[in-house]
Amino acid sequence: MPPVRSYNEGTVKGKILLAFVLLAPLCASAQVIKITVNAPIHPVTSEYIVQAIDQADRDRADLVLLTLDTPGGLDSSMREIISKIVNARTPVAAFVGPGGARAASAGFFIALACDVFAMAPGTSTGAAHPVGLSLTGQNMDETMAEKVTNDAAAFIRSIAEKRGRNVRMAEDAVRKSLSYTEQEALAGGLIDFVVNSPAELIARLGGRTVKRFDGTTLTLALVGKPVAERPLTFRQRFLLTIANPNLAFILLMIGLLGLYFEFSHPGAILPGVLGGICLLLAVFAFQILPINYVGLGLILLAIILFILEIKVQSFGMLAVGGIIAMVIGALMLIKAPIPEMRPSLMFVLPVVIAVSAIVLFLVTLVFKAHARKAVTGREGMIGEIGTARTDLSPAGTVFVHGELWEAESETPIRAGEPVKVLDVRGLRIRVSKV
Repeated sequence: MPPVRSYNEGTVKGKILLAFVLLAPLCASAQVIKITVNAPIHPVTSEYIVQAIDQADRDRADLVLLTLDTPGGLDSSMREIISKIVNARTPVAAFVGPGGARAASAGFFIALACDVFAMAPGTSTGAAHPVGLSLTGQNMDETMAEKVTNDAAAFIRSIAEKRGRNVRMAEDAVRKSLSYTEQEALAGGLIDFVVNSPAELIARLGGRTVKRFDGTTLTLALVGKPVAERPLTFRQRFLLTIANPNLAFILLMIGLLGLYFEFSHPGAILPGVLGGICLLLAVFAFQILPINYVGLGLILLAIILFILEIKVQSFGMLAVGGIIAMVIGALMLIKAPIPEMRPSLMFVLPVVIAVSAIVLFLVTLVFKAHARKAVTGREGMIGEIGTARTDLSPAGTVFVHGELWEAESETPIRAGEPVKVLDVRGLRIRVSKV
């Protein structure tokens, strides 16, 4: 009987099977990973891009295709993305599209740092002058602004030089806030292609040799390679939703309003629970958005002034001061470099007015409750009108508040005459003739 031969004994078939097992994951993985960013550049979009590039490096993909439509964003997130792009094993191509899209400010830096920079017809890029804000939310002084601009200009020059792009146009986008159409950028040597779609860009890149950031060259073999879209995770979509400055502001207002209602009407429970949840979500969003703590302090001051309006007879001055503090605080709350990351004035004013009206309504209810005459206890007896059942000279019995009371009077009162309660002393009351 012939010996049984195993594939594990080094036979040709065993080697082929082993090679197939080892190479199957590589063959099955997507060769082009496509990601889309159509939001401001902040920690969520930075995490999304960085994770996509890490996945591409692990899967040994041939290309990461980054589709951009962004007004810009935070400098720290931009630098994190650029650092990942220039040090990635996988080449990265930026495509500004579709028509009408833009890669402005931080988006311009990111696209310029990619191995390939392409734009769709009807798009624009540039306008990368840094916008610095101080701790109070105001523009930086002239010296500090010049330092920030020089730093950004040096950074963009180094990127443009390493990528072989037009250094002067890149620096003018920073120092002069210039923007370029796709044709201006192509004619000036700032971008590589003008294409209509990501598919056309992939077709144009097939067989093209690109120069990496470290000086090495790489020929892209993309013909017939599959393209895998990498969407945002559920967590990233959720963070991106609540990172909307208008929504974060609403969550903050609802949270503060719910807690105020719970404090002014203890035991309601539901407003306190909802307010606490909304406040925590707002705090979570503020970890993404750059918060101005002076603005947050003004909003908290407004709530304190509303509460003091209940305790202090200010004839509405504290409430007016609270409304002013809330409006100013809302406008200063988020110190973002671009309008898309700040609450809109046309949105803030109606919300602040609505919240202020609700708070003032609650304050009015509390004030009326405090001013209303008590109906129980000692305070409820004072001022009540009753009838003398016996002569009071000075003591006797009166019928008041549905009960018979031992009473005394400083002046004689005949039986049957009406009396008014002046004071309550234990189980005896002091009355006077009406």
